[in-house]
Amino acid sequence: MKSIKRCQFVMTVFLIIFIMGIAVLVIKINRNAPFYMTYSENYELGMVYDRNGDVLFDGMGKDTYPDNYFIDIGNLIGDDKGQMSNTLVSRNIDKLNNYSFSAGIVKEGGKAAIYTTLDHKANRAVYDAYMGAKGCAVAYNYKTGEMLVCTSLPSIDPAKGYGNIDSMESGTLISKAMYATVPGSTQKVSTVISALEIMGSDRLFSKSFNCTGHYTNKSGNVIDCHNTYGHGEQNIQQAVENSCNPFFAQLIEDSDMPLERVKSMYEKLGYSVSDEKTKKEIEYFDIDGIQCEKASAKLTDSTDFNTQWSCIGQSETLVSPIQLMMWQSAIANGTGKMTMPHLISKVTDVYGEDTEIMGTKFSNQIFTQNTASTVKQILLTNGVNHYAYSIPNYTIGIKSGTAQVKDGAEENALLVGFVDDSANPIAFCVLLENKYSTPVTAEQIVITMLNSLCS
Repeated sequence: MKSIKRCQFVMTVFLIIFIMGIAVLVIKINRNAPFYMTYSENYELGMVYDRNGDVLFDGMGKDTYPDNYFIDIGNLIGDDKGQMSNTLVSRNIDKLNNYSFSAGIVKEGGKAAIYTTLDHKANRAVYDAYMGAKGCAVAYNYKTGEMLVCTSLPSIDPAKGYGNIDSMESGTLISKAMYATVPGSTQKVSTVISALEIMGSDRLFSKSFNCTGHYTNKSGNVIDCHNTYGHGEQNIQQAVENSCNPFFAQLIEDSDMPLERVKSMYEKLGYSVSDEKTKKEIEYFDIDGIQCEKASAKLTDSTDFNTQWSCIGQSETLVSPIQLMMWQSAIANGTGKMTMPHLISKVTDVYGEDTEIMGTKFSNQIFTQNTASTVKQILLTNGVNHYAYSIPNYTIGIKSGTAQVKDGAEENALLVGFVDDSANPIAFCVLLENKYSTPVTAEQIVITMLNSLCS
């Protein structure tokens, strides 16, 4: 009798485990089937929309659109043709599959869709503002993390196909905002943050260094200033406003700025820091699956020419426009925590039901609230003193940068900053390539972007 009961118990346990296994298998198949169906020959894709319901990607091309309708966001949104891999559609294509395990492929009426945070109208205005010049512009809500603008030039309208792919300009098929570039003097924001964290506000503001137009560092190398006549005696506020290279070279050499602590602060900000003995590979972080190159800098010795230039924004320092913008959120919010950007607002399945709803996320503390407050005031003062005319009607904190590229043959212009307005909490970064080849200025692009977003 005991043997029979024991057998019944064992059989019951096995039956329960079997049923649970079947249930798990069904759930897994139901969840993963759309992903595998995407890579079959028979699939139907849904739509991608902007924040106002404007179409950014039309699954199987059921509708017609004017020529170049998608060109302002073409290399960010992408398509399913496989020519652009680091795009929203490519990285999230399983979310767009109009297929479910129970309903199969829905040819008509499938409602799988990605709703983005982007403003298509503002992206187009910014794209047009470049007037054919190259570069990229990115902006987001620094309180919520909602990406609003992310346009990159040159670009492509994926709806027109890739018949001329061999003749496309370099950079056409990528969103440059996600890729590292020479930051120029926008890098000085990171160096100011590091100095404040290392020595504190009072000590930093008590320091002054002389600029004669050139500075011979302790290794005997010359750091030139963009002002050949020099700026004279400078404190940190004046040095930021004047973007004075000799001041920052002397700051890096200062005994109150140990390089090991600078390295530590850069790493906390998100840089991949290397020296001559250890060269790290490119590292990434992602935004809704899209890979973004992580900032990198090579720091070896505080008296070294290249180390000083790295902290000024040249040499081997590279930062993506996205990451430059993200640091501004930690300043503008006054928290020392970055608001993490996201492109996707929500995802709906084949039945139109919400399956994912994105929320606001923040980074760990990367610097103190005191540092955030001090840097914010430095950048706001710079905005009042130097940008009230070129970017009127906005209270902005801002820092410019001029980046020498292609061995000094070209110079790129950068502007990074934020709007100090609770109704329009926008952080931004604009990159204008080869600035002397176009009548357009980075300031004009910023004002077009802000006018489009804040109207």
